[in-house]
Amino acid sequence: MSKPLAGKVALVTGGSRGIGAAIVTRLAHDGAAVAFTYATSADKANSLVSGIESRAAQAFAIEADSAHPEAVKKAVAQTVSRFGRLDILVNNAGILIRGSVDQYDLADFDRMVAVNVRGVFVGIQAALPHLGPGSRIITTGSVVADRSGFPGAAVYSMTKGAVASMTRGLARDLGPRGITVNAIQPGPTDTDINDDESTRAMLRPLMALGRTGKDTEIASLVAYLAGPGSSFITGAALTIDGGYLA
Repeated sequence: MSKPLAGKVALVTGGSRGIGAAIVTRLAHDGAAVAFTYATSADKANSLVSGIESRAAQAFAIEADSAHPEAVKKAVAQTVSRFGRLDILVNNAGILIRGSVDQYDLADFDRMVAVNVRGVFVGIQAALPHLGPGSRIITTGSVVADRSGFPGAAVYSMTKGAVASMTRGLARDLGPRGITVNAIQPGPTDTDINDDESTRAMLRPLMALGRTGKDTEIASLVAYLAGPGSSFITGAALTIDGGYLA
C-alpha cells in the first residue's frame, strides 16, 4: 500500500481522543511517525499508542496541557528527540466553554484563549527551527469562525476566527521558506464532545447531507494537507461540514 508520509514525523496536539485520535491514526497509517499530546486522557493515549504499534507503525504519547507554553515547547523538543526531526505540526488541541457574555467567567475566557489561540502560536513558534522546506502546519479551527450557530459560543467563535486569521498571516510569513500553513474548519462531527443523540438529531436537518460528520472524514482532510498533493495550498481555512454553512 502507498505510504505518502513515509519518512515524515508529525506532532499532533490534543491527539488522544476524538478528531485528534483519528488524525494520529490516519497519519500513522500513511507512514508518518506520530507524536501526540494529551492533557488528561492517559489511558486513551496509551491505548492509541498500543493500537498503532500493533500495526507496525510508530506513535509516542506526551502529557502536555496546551494552556501552558512550556509544556507545548517541551512536547516539540521531545518529538524531535524521539524521532530526530519534525515535518508536520497539527495544532488540534482545543476546548469549548460555553456561556453568555453577561455571565462569562474571565478565567474561562483566559483559558479558552490560552489553549485555542496562544497554544497554537507557541507550538508553531517552537516547531519552526525544526521545519524545513516542504513542511506542513495544520490547525483545527471550526465553522463557528464563520457562523456561531448557537447561543453562548461568542468566545469560542472568537478563538476559531483568530485561528483562521493567524493562518493567513503565517502563510505569508512562511511561504518564502517553503512551509505551508492551513486550517481546517469542521462542522458538527460525531465525537465525545457531541455525543448526545438529541443534539445530533437537532443538527441533522441543518446539514445538506442530512448527517453529522465522522472523525475519520476530518482526518482525511488533514492527511491530504499533510501530504505531497497539497503543496500549492497555503493560507486556506478549508471547511469540512457536510453543507452546514451552505
